[in-house]
Amino acid sequence: MTDDTMTAITRAVALGHEGQPDAARESLLALWNSFGPQGDPLHRCTLAHYLADLHDDAAEALTWDIRALDAADSLTNTRAQEYDSSLDVQGFYPSLHLNLADNYRRLSSFTAAQRELAAARATLPSLPDTPYGTMIRTAVDEVDAAIQAQDTSPRASAPTGRR
Repeated sequence: MTDDTMTAITRAVALGHEGQPDAARESLLALWNSFGPQGDPLHRCTLAHYLADLHDDAAEALTWDIRALDAADSLTNTRAQEYDSSLDVQGFYPSLHLNLADNYRRLSSFTAAQRELAAARATLPSLPDTPYGTMIRTAVDEVDAAIQAQDTSPRASAPTGRR
């Protein structure tokens, strides 16, 4: 079954990857406004996760990352697998908590960053041994080192939603 909203989200994300972050943000915000905070949890989680990456400001990114985590908490495997049979909602959590930890770190909220990093570490076993899993595990270590150094600068390896 085709999911027109997920197709539109994918198209908007592609705009960011093609060097058009403003257009990507506008498209994603228009989609968000069409379904809002009570919409389909898969749509909300996916859109908010990608939209956070399109914000250089850590506070704005944090807002969207919190929305993504909230949506994931409402998402079932049944719904996720209606879209893609390989999806497991538990596999979303390492990245979601990592992003929150990184945003809190950038905002100098190191205690909150440590709490989210611990949550990310606790969910790492749900990730397969794939390049994606390796990337997330490496990023957890990078954020941990930055927290320990009380470094608030953006990480070079952090996703930006644009290439």
